[in-house]
Amino acid sequence: MAALLFLPSSHLVSTSSSLPFTIPLSPFPPHRRLLPQRTYLSSSSSPTRSHIVISRPSATASSSSSSSFTTTTDAAASPFDAADEGKFDWYSQWYPVALVADLDKRAPHAKTVMGLDLVVWWDRAAGKWQVFDDRCPHRLAPLSEGRVDPWGRLQCVYHGWCFDGNGSCKYIPQAPASGPPVHTNNKACVAVYPSIEQNKVVWFWPNADPQYKDIIEKKRPPFIPEMDDPSYTCTTGIREILYGYEVLVENLMDPAHVPYAHRGILGARRRVEPGRAEVDREGGGPINMKIEESSKSGFLSKQDLGYFKFVAPCLIYGAGSNDKPVKPQDEISAETHQKQRRFILIFMCIPVSPGRSRLIYAFQRNFAVWVDRFVPRWIYHVGQNLILDSDLYLLHIEERKIAKAGLSNWQKACYVPTKSDSMVIAFRNWLRKYSNYQVDWGTIDTEYLPPTPPKEQLMDRYWSHVAQCSSCSAALKGLKVLKVSLQVVSLSLIGVVAAAKHSFTSAITRTALISMAVLCFMTSQWLSHFIKKNFYFHDYNHAFK
Repeated sequence: MAALLFLPSSHLVSTSSSLPFTIPLSPFPPHRRLLPQRTYLSSSSSPTRSHIVISRPSATASSSSSSSFTTTTDAAASPFDAADEGKFDWYSQWYPVALVADLDKRAPHAKTVMGLDLVVWWDRAAGKWQVFDDRCPHRLAPLSEGRVDPWGRLQCVYHGWCFDGNGSCKYIPQAPASGPPVHTNNKACVAVYPSIEQNKVVWFWPNADPQYKDIIEKKRPPFIPEMDDPSYTCTTGIREILYGYEVLVENLMDPAHVPYAHRGILGARRRVEPGRAEVDREGGGPINMKIEESSKSGFLSKQDLGYFKFVAPCLIYGAGSNDKPVKPQDEISAETHQKQRRFILIFMCIPVSPGRSRLIYAFQRNFAVWVDRFVPRWIYHVGQNLILDSDLYLLHIEERKIAKAGLSNWQKACYVPTKSDSMVIAFRNWLRKYSNYQVDWGTIDTEYLPPTPPKEQLMDRYWSHVAQCSSCSAALKGLKVLKVSLQVVSLSLIGVVAAAKHSFTSAITRTALISMAVLCFMTSQWLSHFIKKNFYFHDYNHAFK
């Protein structure tokens, strides 16, 4: 991800012990997953389309390939070959769902996480965001297409059934008042997932069993103090991506691709190695990384640009500073921490379904905070979406090639001899050791990846970002109004010149009016191109960058 090069220096700013959160030493005890039952069409019953078949890893493949996977090179040496800590339970974790800034309290919102269809809505009575299973118990219509009624209940618009924040059905219009209270039947309830608002993000626990109602008292999402610190500016965004969670995570852990995949977008720092002649114009070079603190819960990487920490399954946290480097054994006082010019990168990588993921990001700094008071949020999103688009097609195709090779054959199909791939190797090792090479999708059929759509759909910006972003959707409406207004002004000026008698207007006046009309029309045309390019679709041709 190009933003990895935004770190202002190569100095470490903190130690693993002074990070703003800690990796838990022991995970929450495994439990039996009690998820809302759902039916999936098998691959054989789907229409004939071009699919990519995933070679499923077997126990034999796992055992036979584990050693070569971790000893390909010194850079690939794995810290995960210690005593087995058990498998990672994907359904005993908190997952980020959405940014609070992009949620409208007046309407329910549809989201998908870990293959679970969710509806997020504001419960006025409880004063919190609720996360429900996105289906009405009546006829399984999506509640996300419903509304919040005047009494603050979630209403299904198919037949008007209403639900409170506990998932209880409070009203069935078709049931006579004098009849039995059918709305109190357990079958009339909606599955409710534990949820919490933290760091301006709505999180949920993917198990609706009542025994996990108070899970927040036993296990909390990773807390990041900087996201709530007023001394930091925070630019947040969200993007739906048509490639899977595994590829998204490893791409964000790979700073070496930035000067090449994002050429022409970011000014990456040129790396000069003594004794080595410059061989390319992009200026890429060796990147030193060292993996530390590896466990089932994640790992820490120290590198040239600072440090990065992966907190399984979703969070990647990185930081850097321009100030004096802090040695690992030093303790940082609150005053020293405050004086340092720090830049924080936060990526929340969300598994949506096989071949689909969602990225929530936050870029923070404690210097030049005043800039964000004048630059609107959507301006930042224009640049960030271009960064994501510039390697989106590459990664979409890469994922399918990895699937063809077989998930358990990653180390054989990919040649990763340098330290710059250390975090990618560590992540693939983590998947191998704790999750059988991939996300545990439960009952979802993972044999096929979705077919590759046309580029216009693959790199679509409107549905993948703008429609979900409050800032960009408002900016789009405003720019469309401005475009139409400029066209109206242009036509009006031409009409005035045509209707005015020559005796009442001088040649200079007529020329000025016509010039203004032409300028307004040309501006509206430029604005039309700007809107299409930045809010709908922007292709990226690497050959001409």
